[in-house]
Amino acid sequence: MIDPRLSKLEYKIMEVFWSQGECSIREILDTFPGKKKPGYTTVQTTVYRMEAKQAVRRVKRVGNFHIFAAIITRDVAQRRLIDDLLDLFGGRSQPVMAYLIESGKLSQEDVKEAERTLRVLSRRSVPKSNRNNKERQS
Repeated sequence: MIDPRLSKLEYKIMEVFWSQGECSIREILDTFPGKKKPGYTTVQTTVYRMEAKQAVRRVKRVGNFHIFAAIITRDVAQRRLIDDLLDLFGGRSQPVMAYLIESGKLSQEDVKEAERTLRVLSRRSVPKSNRNNKERQS
């Protein structure tokens, strides 16, 4: 599976593809707010780099411009960002979790969802014969 590293601008451009589907350079540029709008050639160069990274592809040509589409999913890109973040902490998630809790960015619903995910994952990791023995003992 393709797993490119994306810069901040590339990630913002990918958000356009994920929300709108196929886009031209001009359509991408039009999604940026006025004061934070990069130049046309900046977006064009960035999209071409993303094409080289195999994050996007040209799907068709209309007149003198191309239409591009995302190759990677939001989920793949987010997982890569999270892996990169955890690498900065030596693979430890505790400092990240502590920050999310202290800053109020981790809701009670987020915690419940994480607990549900952990239960599902723990069921998958226990071999079926062991799971049956544990269920009988309970």
